[in-house]
Amino acid sequence: MNIRFARPVHPGEFLREEYLAPLGMSAGALARELRVPRTRIERIVKEEIGVTPDTALRLAKFFDTTPEFWMNFQTAWELAAEARAKEKEIGQIRVMERAA
Repeated sequence: MNIRFARPVHPGEFLREEYLAPLGMSAGALARELRVPRTRIERIVKEEIGVTPDTALRLAKFFDTTPEFWMNFQTAWELAAEARAKEKEIGQIRVMERAA
């Protein structure tokens, strides 16, 4: 089974475009609210690093979402990146035949 969804979105892109930009909030201001280093949020919104469970918990609290909401973005992003990187290798794995 090969199911393809829309392009995976980096959690930093989503944070930047759907939260920070509409609110007119800087990464530094969000970092202060979350009580994390400014560089952590700056690097996430620049898509240089991903969201950790710690950051997901903080984002969830501040934006009244769930940590799973943020971690699902991260997981989808990582899976897509790994699938691209290992496409040839994974493609060589056979599909196990079902027992009759």
